[in-house]
Amino acid sequence: MGLGRLTGIYGALALVVQLVLIARLPWVEVRLGMDRLTAWHRWSGFWVLWLLIAHVVFITLGYARQDGSPLVSEIGTLVFDTEDVLIATLAMALLIAVGITSARLARRRMRYETWHVVHLLAYLAIVLGFLHQVTIGHDFVTTAVGRAYWWTLYGLALGAVALSRIGVPLLRNLRHQLRVEAVVRESADVVTIWIGGRDLHKLPARAGQFFLWRFATRWWEAHPYSLSAMPQGQHLRITVKALGDGSAWLQRIRPGTRVFAEGPYGAFTAERRTRRHVLLVAGGVGVTPIRALLEEFAQRRDDIVVIYRAREPVLAREMDAIARWCGARLHVVTGPADAQGMISALVRDVRRRDVYVCGPPGLTQAVRQTLDQLGVPESQCHFERFAFAA
Repeated sequence: MGLGRLTGIYGALALVVQLVLIARLPWVEVRLGMDRLTAWHRWSGFWVLWLLIAHVVFITLGYARQDGSPLVSEIGTLVFDTEDVLIATLAMALLIAVGITSARLARRRMRYETWHVVHLLAYLAIVLGFLHQVTIGHDFVTTAVGRAYWWTLYGLALGAVALSRIGVPLLRNLRHQLRVEAVVRESADVVTIWIGGRDLHKLPARAGQFFLWRFATRWWEAHPYSLSAMPQGQHLRITVKALGDGSAWLQRIRPGTRVFAEGPYGAFTAERRTRRHVLLVAGGVGVTPIRALLEEFAQRRDDIVVIYRAREPVLAREMDAIARWCGARLHVVTGPADAQGMISALVRDVRRRDVYVCGPPGLTQAVRQTLDQLGVPESQCHFERFAFAA
């Protein structure tokens, strides 16, 4: 029984950590970056699942031993005859569903929209599990200090989520009144969407960051897209490739559509730079934050080299125009090339540069290994994942 209570307590604490990580608190997210927070969230999520499964197993075995009942009979008694254990069982089932769909193999086979909806069930599971704690949790039942501790802990964590994920975005959208102003086709499956609104110069967005975007005609879907141009105070711009049902639908969005944005998020900004010499590496649609960063670095007149690898290089003309204006060196690679050979041949002074990389996981990993082999210090390497995640 003691082991069951202990794993339950640690599982509950790990759930609170999960809430804080997904709250995306600005002062935390800007310093650590969304990639690191997402990795920690994923790692701690599986610990939550295993701790709570252990809690269920040990508690059930403990009660069965205490009552002298067969294990199957004890399970039925706990679930159907003990107050609020049924809702705790439902919470456990929801968390298992979230855990299974978060496994890499499952995520590769799921639409982003489906994964996102299933993932939201974790909030319901946390509330149901907490109700179970309130009713029969040892700390709640036996001590006022324990009750105050857990109410405060969960209250602060849920309050952080409500403020950062609901309150601030709601106030910002009421203030800025975002709408689609224009849609420009870049290729057969890529469009650039210009978004206007009020007082956009007061929106704390930087080149390299992204928002979670919702469009009024399909408000239930949230899509993470990076800004594809440096925010200038009049417009926000995203460039979207048709990779799934949601992004395919955005190819046909009409001007005037109301837009809701949550963010900005991401630490993939010029603030991470440690020196004036910069290398920007983009792959595929990962070019969007790289193009925005190029614009910001160009205004600073930094020493810039850009490598853009893609089969169909969208935004290449824009990047070429910016590069010509500021004297940057732009290399567009459309054929096969290994990362080490590409960087070694095109950027011989890479060790003295800050390197920003955004692209598919395969390219990002190859570039990371290459930079390590070439002796580029880790403090000069900045990455943004471009993968199936939220």
